[in-house]
Amino acid sequence: MNALGIDKAPADTRVVVAMSGGVDSSVTAALLVEQGFEVIGVTMQLYDNGEATAKPGACCAGRDVRDARRVAETLGIPHYVLDYEDRFRESVIDDFVEGYLAGTTPIPCVRCNQTVKFRDMLGLARDLGADALATGHYVRREAGAAGPELHRGADPARDQSYFLFATTREQLALLRFPLGGLAKDETRAQAGRFGLLVADKPDSQDICFVPGGDYAATVARMRPDAVRPGEIVDREGHVLGRHDGIVNFTVGQRKGIGIAGPEPLYVVRIEPESNRVVVGPASALGSDRLTVSEVNWLGERPLGEAEVAVTVKLRSMHGGAPARVTGLADGRAEVRLEMPQRAVAPGQACVFYDGSRVLGGGWIEREAA
Repeated sequence: MNALGIDKAPADTRVVVAMSGGVDSSVTAALLVEQGFEVIGVTMQLYDNGEATAKPGACCAGRDVRDARRVAETLGIPHYVLDYEDRFRESVIDDFVEGYLAGTTPIPCVRCNQTVKFRDMLGLARDLGADALATGHYVRREAGAAGPELHRGADPARDQSYFLFATTREQLALLRFPLGGLAKDETRAQAGRFGLLVADKPDSQDICFVPGGDYAATVARMRPDAVRPGEIVDREGHVLGRHDGIVNFTVGQRKGIGIAGPEPLYVVRIEPESNRVVVGPASALGSDRLTVSEVNWLGERPLGEAEVAVTVKLRSMHGGAPARVTGLADGRAEVRLEMPQRAVAPGQACVFYDGSRVLGGGWIEREAA
């Protein structure tokens, strides 16, 4: 059994490495080459090279494609660039735009992992006869009694398991995460040891196709006809002010509402049907029950009517909260929180954990007004 848990000699084990041009995936490739595996580097071009080159902190286009190619040359491995621009637009960008217009707060990085990066690239890895697809994510894949399990990364500050909750059992069978036990500074030290040109390259920031983190401007640019002014109301429906488009707001938001009052106001709900933003005091933000859709379940027993005790993360920086989850029809689930949690935003992911193990998760649904 080699270092990747495959019953072959490293030299007889073909591994496709998803190379984004950043330090993490570059070190992943370098470590596998050092261990004697047959490594093939693959980079996805996700949007226009010319447009993306000028975006600092972007990934998967422009300079990053060139950096990945140069790292592959340094390591002496074959490298291929795949034009996934159309797939990325359809599966990720369009979903992101429609989500904001529907009053939710989408997470395109999860959709990208769920579709283009894992679904499509895993298919390519199989076509190339690979024994594994390796990525630079900070998560761990561990052997369990019922098959491979997905666990948090060893470094809590870098753990990316929240963004990989939709990874299926079938995908885990082929996936490997060589950096899961490392901290970021250890990865950079390895990049320096290998003499990689990306050793000091900054991490990607914001969403790759949203320059400067201005989500509303991106949505308005792509769907200018759909961004309309409307009313800001309290929970009783009294008009307090006006807004320039619901895409400028998310549940839990305080800044940018533009209404003064005796106490701070927060976005409590977004109503795309009426094009209204509903605001209220901080006390109105608590939720102890929610439903999630498109549930991916990685537990041994099927998720059904029996409650399962879990810890849930309701956004990427959420510290976690104890809860019980029950399966519903149509791939949905109900989550009952032991203590109310603030600012539960529709469109975000609710990820289930048992200790360090990821049991899956789903997308938080918007409740009816």
